[in-house]
Amino acid sequence: MPAYKSYCWSLGTTSFRMVEFNRKIEEQLNLLNKFWHKPEFANEQWSSNNTIQTAYYNFIREQGFIEEKDAPRKDKDARQKTSGLVDLGIIDDERRLTDAGRTLLAIAESGNFSKENILRIPADSFIYFKQLLKSSCPFDDDSVRPYVVLAYILSEIGEISKSEFTYLLPLAINKEKTERLVNYIKAIRSNESTIDEAIVSVISEMDNYQEAKKMLIEASTIDDVLIQEIGMNRKSRTYDVPYTKLYYTLRAFTATPNDNTAVDLFNAVDKISGRARLYWKMYLFNSVSRHRLEKTGIRNVKRNKVILTIKNESAFKEEFFKLLHLFKAKSLLDDYYDLNKRYFKTSDTIVFQDDKVRFDIIPNCYFALVKDSLLDLAFSKADNLELDCGLSAIGTAFAVTQKQLFNKAEELYGVQVRSIIDIQDFVEQERYERLNHMIDSRFTDDVLVNLMTMFENRNDNDIQAIVTNNADVPTIFEYVLAIVWYKISGRQGKVLEYMNLSLDADLLPITHAAGGHEDITYKYSATANYPAHTLLIEMTLASKTNQRRMEMEPVSRHLGDYILTHRNEEAYCLFATTFLHVNVTSDFRSRKTTPYYSMDGSEFVDGMKIIPFQTSEIKTIIQKKLTYAQLYHIFEHAHQSNIAPNLWYQHEIVNKI
Repeated sequence: MPAYKSYCWSLGTTSFRMVEFNRKIEEQLNLLNKFWHKPEFANEQWSSNNTIQTAYYNFIREQGFIEEKDAPRKDKDARQKTSGLVDLGIIDDERRLTDAGRTLLAIAESGNFSKENILRIPADSFIYFKQLLKSSCPFDDDSVRPYVVLAYILSEIGEISKSEFTYLLPLAINKEKTERLVNYIKAIRSNESTIDEAIVSVISEMDNYQEAKKMLIEASTIDDVLIQEIGMNRKSRTYDVPYTKLYYTLRAFTATPNDNTAVDLFNAVDKISGRARLYWKMYLFNSVSRHRLEKTGIRNVKRNKVILTIKNESAFKEEFFKLLHLFKAKSLLDDYYDLNKRYFKTSDTIVFQDDKVRFDIIPNCYFALVKDSLLDLAFSKADNLELDCGLSAIGTAFAVTQKQLFNKAEELYGVQVRSIIDIQDFVEQERYERLNHMIDSRFTDDVLVNLMTMFENRNDNDIQAIVTNNADVPTIFEYVLAIVWYKISGRQGKVLEYMNLSLDADLLPITHAAGGHEDITYKYSATANYPAHTLLIEMTLASKTNQRRMEMEPVSRHLGDYILTHRNEEAYCLFATTFLHVNVTSDFRSRKTTPYYSMDGSEFVDGMKIIPFQTSEIKTIIQKKLTYAQLYHIFEHAHQSNIAPNLWYQHEIVNKI
């Protein structure tokens, strides 16, 4: 009897496909560290110990790491939530932190993400990069290193499409298939092949698929038992029972194509589970809408599809088998796309933009230098996965010098690189080009206004769907407001530095477990409209009483400390929130005449300028396309006003804006 065999790799597990991915990894390393230091667990073993696994589940739930209701199998859930970290080598099979894991946790706890490494990526990303170079998935007696496979394919082709990343890359499970898939991608781009043909080519050569197809073709009766056997469902064979009905309704439609058999065909497809249902619908029908089908009947069926034109039973069976497993494979690969992307993005080396996948500039130069060693390394298992080792210990070819990188950058990009400053300037220029393109395509004025409304209503899931799910909503609020202020400021200034956030290779925000970063520090050069100055933008999503407790003291302290340490600068602060409490306004207005002292009282600031404003006014600013030059004068006039605090905001901010 044929059985399911894996034909593709994936990183981690779909059970640990969590939002705020980096933060969740860091938090779980911290929690595992605390768990094993508890006296009652310190000497316990994880393997085959359901009791300790259940205890860990209960522990992380008590710590707030898990918010959903109790899992039916707590021990299984604990294994699933940690298995991806084992694959990365940052914890071992016993769920203890490895050398690499301890280094990663130390970086997260210190909040020091400096870029002092050969790739100029954040320190935590460099750990992920090295771990991904070593991480592998087992296949029979062999192993495949997914990141190295991606590096090889990108070094050969330059970039791949999102579809190629999703459906073809994970099929590269050995050297021969990897080289063949590179050729397939080239053929697809020359319109000589298709992604579907590439998938079918890879899975159809497997012994179990050949055996299953032979069973179907030779069968005299098609029933649920046979369909379950030839379906080889990887979870439960009962999921494949609806394909029996589909088989017969396809034959019935072919024999008697009319409105009734068209509806029967749609109903049969509708019983299929998972995303495969959608693939069948898109393949057979012009519209996947039931209403459209009921209205147009047979006209909604794509009559020219091969499976609807075959009269020969054996040929029909062969086509049915091909489509059955093609759509199942695409459904599975769809499921793995997001997971693989999350893991790869931890390295901050890969750019996912405009449905294209490519290396960032310096990583691209790096892999151009080492590409000849990639294919052999890609199908081996690292013996130092758990160590925080140097690149040369992963592969001798990886010991690239800075001078080699400079020379390769000149060769690939045609820029003169005499020092690290030159390449940093080139990278920065490219980053701002991508940022401006992203703003034009993803963060239009309408989108920004809608996001402000979502922040007001705390539509957190929608916000993360639009921006990123690798950051919490307060971090995204800072990021979006920085984008807004960059546009208001005529896209002048180094906003990527000003926003004081960790950003991934796609220039989207990341939340780290340590937190504690500053908000926006915007630098303005002197113009005819205002003097040179610094604008601190502080923000919160806290409202009402919480806002008073959380923000009144920190905002004035941040501004006061900044002015004390930057005596030669003019500086003021904007405080942005979705709801402005009147007593917060009153407190900030009082800072105009209240001295702020240094810790020892030896120095002081003779009053501070703090302008609070709400997202409702940010929306007005965006819609009216007000410039920073206009706002500077509105804020300065408002600061000098003597109107009572309870009336001040309406008169001096709302009415003027």
